[in-house]
Amino acid sequence: MLYNDTQAVVSTQWLDTHIEDANLKLLDASWYLPNMQRNAYAEYSASHIPGALFFDIDKICDETSDLPHMAPSIKTFSACLGAMGISDSHQVVVYDGAGLFSAARVWWLFKLMGLDSVSVLDGGLPKWRAEGRKTDNGIILPERCHIIKCNQRPMMKDATQVAEASKSNDHEIIDARAPGRFSGIDPEPRKGLRSGHIPGSKNLFFKTLLHDDHTMKSSDELCATFLAAGVDISKPVITSCGSGITAAILNLALAQTGKRDHFLYDGSWAEWGMSHSLPVETG
Repeated sequence: MLYNDTQAVVSTQWLDTHIEDANLKLLDASWYLPNMQRNAYAEYSASHIPGALFFDIDKICDETSDLPHMAPSIKTFSACLGAMGISDSHQVVVYDGAGLFSAARVWWLFKLMGLDSVSVLDGGLPKWRAEGRKTDNGIILPERCHIIKCNQRPMMKDATQVAEASKSNDHEIIDARAPGRFSGIDPEPRKGLRSGHIPGSKNLFFKTLLHDDHTMKSSDELCATFLAAGVDISKPVITSCGSGITAAILNLALAQTGKRDHFLYDGSWAEWGMSHSLPVETG
């Protein structure tokens, strides 16, 4: 067992009940694809769930990498949490403005860093608003706290490991991108990337794991969805997507089914599609 997934997803009712708890830290982790023309921080500044801090995925990352928002070092992540006033005594709830999208990435980052007291808000800000719950535009200046001791877990794969898994077929590689991008019919939103997918990978568009209100399906429904995509759930799983954001939704769904041996290819198609030394399949 790699980690504990107790209450990985919490409901809007749960958050409304516990929002005043002293040990609760709420994070708005909204992020959008470059072609969506939405400014996540501007939207957060205009309206967010009361008490939420903004978690900037594009800044709390490995700034030495040419790839977008790669996982930060333990030192960087710990320092950022300390600056946000998040200690190891806090229960963290992460949400986003799309419903259930980029919040899963931050959930995965906490898990990667060995921190288990983190949950994703099911349905996110859209569901919270649809239910008439309170929002505000107050920007909180958190008090710094001691730096959390993190211990990175083996939950991430690099291009070499994914290439080996693609050849050996000893892992299931699942791609969360839309079918058109996976097959190579639709262009990538980032310039300079080839079209197609990792050889031997299977496509499971992340939206198929969610209900219309952006809440995650039940464990039984999730298992059925993976099965319908041809995924052999008995194998270790590597998730992938465009740049490591929506892949984390697959990881969250796998955790909800009770699966533990799943990993995320952090470079995803932003790396694989750029490197002409790596093979590509289409169709």
